[in-house]
Amino acid sequence: MTDARTKRAQTLNAAAKAKSQAKTKAAEQALRTLIKRGETITFQAVQREAGVSHAFLYNHPDLSGRIERLRSQARPFPAPAAPADAESTLVLTLTNRITRLKKQHREEVQALQNALEQAHGENLNLRRELARRGLPRAALAETE
Repeated sequence: MTDARTKRAQTLNAAAKAKSQAKTKAAEQALRTLIKRGETITFQAVQREAGVSHAFLYNHPDLSGRIERLRSQARPFPAPAAPADAESTLVLTLTNRITRLKKQHREEVQALQNALEQAHGENLNLRRELARRGLPRAALAETE
């Protein structure tokens, strides 16, 4: 009985170790990917990219130290603030454009719905005409 228990414990330990190694590898790959893309390195970015938890990253000193080093190195200088007028003009322009695009989208959707209703009506009329001419039901089923 103890041999089976020992074997199970060894198997579970091996599985946990393999899972931890896979997560470590995924986190390292995420770091390389983020660096390659030029994105800011943060615990959250690495966690999201690698699909691991924050706790996993914080509990691995090698990973957390590397993330903190890269995060501190990559702190960009703050961009000069745009004048408030330029910012509000940009926001207003984008808001107007979004409003126009939403209206255009609604009109296109309505036109497509109208065309679909018309096609359904024509299809129904054609089926009725075929039935009136005496086409067998089996042939009608094949046309559907």
